[in-house]
Amino acid sequence: MNIDNPKIWSLTDGSQGMISQTKGLANELSVNIKEIKTEIIFPWNKLQPGILPIFSWLFKNKLPIDEIPDLVISCGRKSVYLSIYLKKKYPNIINIHIQNPKISSKNFSYIIAPNHDGLYGDNIINSCGAIHPFKQFNNLKNHYKINTKNLITCIIGGENNHYNFAKENTLDLCRRIKKLKSHNNEILVLTSRRTNKEIMHILKKELSTISTLWLGEGENPYEFAIYNSSYFIITSDSTSMISEASISGKPIYVYQLPMKRKSKRFIRFHEEFKKMNITRDFNTLDKLENWTYTKLEESKRIAGIIKKRIIERKNES
Repeated sequence: MNIDNPKIWSLTDGSQGMISQTKGLANELSVNIKEIKTEIIFPWNKLQPGILPIFSWLFKNKLPIDEIPDLVISCGRKSVYLSIYLKKKYPNIINIHIQNPKISSKNFSYIIAPNHDGLYGDNIINSCGAIHPFKQFNNLKNHYKINTKNLITCIIGGENNHYNFAKENTLDLCRRIKKLKSHNNEILVLTSRRTNKEIMHILKKELSTISTLWLGEGENPYEFAIYNSSYFIITSDSTSMISEASISGKPIYVYQLPMKRKSKRFIRFHEEFKKMNITRDFNTLDKLENWTYTKLEESKRIAGIIKKRIIERKNES
């Protein structure tokens, strides 16, 4: 294996959230990367790995047969199946899974799990928040016609299994955002894939006159905003969006949505980021404050740990 440019297969279910995490780690380890969308037949596509045995005919997608990867990086439930299969087929490959696979860690060379998952072990490397492909320095050109002076970017998520995001929450959030508008700042509001139409309608009605709105159409200025904002306001339902914004070193305010049920994972995540002075609550904000913290570059840090461990294993064998 060429430790400086190994052959990597990136395995996901094709969703952007999963791709973002595998890409973040893979890009720090190599430029020789092949992305594979895992497609599985029924009933394996509905079941948690470990319930039924794994065979080659489970996978609808054709796997590249011209080369064997050095590393396999997977993220998501479906990709667990393919990672385990490839490890059994090619015992010498290094398979790395991102997030809790909810199956024995012995099936993987390494697992990258965020601290808030509470997953620990000899082959488990813990991250602060979610890993992602953003880096500390970027020269993205401003072709969005957005004034970046004192830019406040509001990133809006949506309802999930743990958080409610109702009409009253959206109206309260809009009211608080309106209070921030002055001649000294620009406001950018971005929605996500989970933002429903009702929330988008309210955002448009309440904020269109005081902000630049992106509601899912045209080129998404999300990456541009990550690198050019002076402040962030992000809804509490997304650990990934908060983690990505932390590469900026800029203040991140979190709008705390009401929980459907208590989630230790989310509570631990928000407590960790507050303790690191990365986030503060937006719900109790009187005025914008400026503060600094150490930029989180977890993909780079974890890639360094993996390289070191691979070299140590090589020397031992």
